[in-house]
Amino acid sequence: MPKILAIETATEACSAALRCGDALIERSEIAPRRHAELILPMIESLLAEAGIARAQLDGIAVGRGPGAFTGVRLAIAVAQGLALALDIPVVPVSSLAALAQDAPFGGAAILAVIDAHMGEIYAGAFRRGADGLVEALGEETVGKADELILPHHARESGTCVVGTGWKSYRDALAPRLSAPPVFADGARYPQARAIARLAVPLFAAGRGVAPEQALPVYLRDKVALTLAEQKAR
Repeated sequence: MPKILAIETATEACSAALRCGDALIERSEIAPRRHAELILPMIESLLAEAGIARAQLDGIAVGRGPGAFTGVRLAIAVAQGLALALDIPVVPVSSLAALAQDAPFGGAAILAVIDAHMGEIYAGAFRRGADGLVEALGEETVGKADELILPHHARESGTCVVGTGWKSYRDALAPRLSAPPVFADGARYPQARAIARLAVPLFAAGRGVAPEQALPVYLRDKVALTLAEQKAR
């Protein structure tokens, strides 16, 4: 069975997971600004617990964003470095999809929203397929919460909402839904365990890419407000 290492550091949560066949072990910590310090020890801890060497890995799955620029860059860099050294493929997985994957079963759609700061959110709408894995209902976006436009299927009643965007902008997001969400949790983050689960069928289908082709997804280029913009707020 394939041995897949997964990495996710796009938000305040730093996590790594190791999938060996049907078994999965993970490490996760809410540790803003400490991801670079934590991620490699997490990986070594997982390998030691599983009793395998890096050379026995078959692939790397990585959260490609969107999320914090430094966090997304870190995950991609670590994945590329490991994969290049081991000559194994990488599967980049949407961090929003990973967030949605951990939502409870039930509901017509899942809205994953990450606080992008500067008054904006990263957002993606998903539904769960027959295999239990989420699939996108439309393009992932970044923008103001009160301007979010949901795909048609995501505007139906019975929506689950997960992610820090809900905690930060609940009052702005709620009117964008056709009905109150059946479930909402603003304290959830993308986790490596979900990255691993979503990556398994992609690896099986031969959709891994060369390390240099594993690219981050930021959705926006601007990372901070100007002084004038800060004063205007």
